[in-house]
Amino acid sequence: MVVQVVLVHGIRTSATMWRAQVEYLADRGNPTVAVDLPGHGARMAEEFTLEGAFSTIDAAVKDAATRGPVLLVGHSMGGLLCVEYVGREDPPPVAGFVAASCTAIPRGPGLAGYRLLARGFDSLPDRGMWLTNRMLDRILPDQTRADFGAGGYALDAQDIALRSLSVLDLLAALHRIEVPLWFVNGQFDQLRINERLFLRVAQHAELIVVPRTTHHVTVMRPGAFNALLNLAITTIEQT
Repeated sequence: MVVQVVLVHGIRTSATMWRAQVEYLADRGNPTVAVDLPGHGARMAEEFTLEGAFSTIDAAVKDAATRGPVLLVGHSMGGLLCVEYVGREDPPPVAGFVAASCTAIPRGPGLAGYRLLARGFDSLPDRGMWLTNRMLDRILPDQTRADFGAGGYALDAQDIALRSLSVLDLLAALHRIEVPLWFVNGQFDQLRINERLFLRVAQHAELIVVPRTTHHVTVMRPGAFNALLNLAITTIEQT
């Protein structure tokens, strides 16, 4: 059966950030769905809740699993949610998992500092989007720059989503994950802070660090990330 792929975006962004991956996977022959989490993208009018986020991921995975083995791919907040999801005591039908830019435990001073920074941006004119856009213009290639924000930016959902993440028990979830697992981080990603801890706890994990790349590894180096998806899909195909 053909490997099915489910893509889960990070905070503030939407399913459009995956367009380079969706195009690559279509050419490769792997059916793919990129979801919008509550409060993001086409669902920006909704309130973000953990229950709604997990329900979205679960529905996409279970639907895809009716057609073939599922590779679940999550970036940043989406990756953290997917860690918790794949590591449930009653495992979902996931055959492999790529966790990108999410090797950090979202609680304590680190989370508080991130929320404070986000509120600072929110207080700027245009909620700081002029600064965000200037930064993205500099670091993202033309191939993916428009895709990253094409679904809009979920500024209103950001703080509640960040606060919600603090209840996740990621280490317990990682310990329970038994499917092939790849951590993918950019060389200069700030969320590499607990990278070694995640590797010690996860029983079936490999770490891949993409050089000259920040937190936005999926859109900053789409060719490299697509090659990693090919590795994961090939591994599942040969299992």
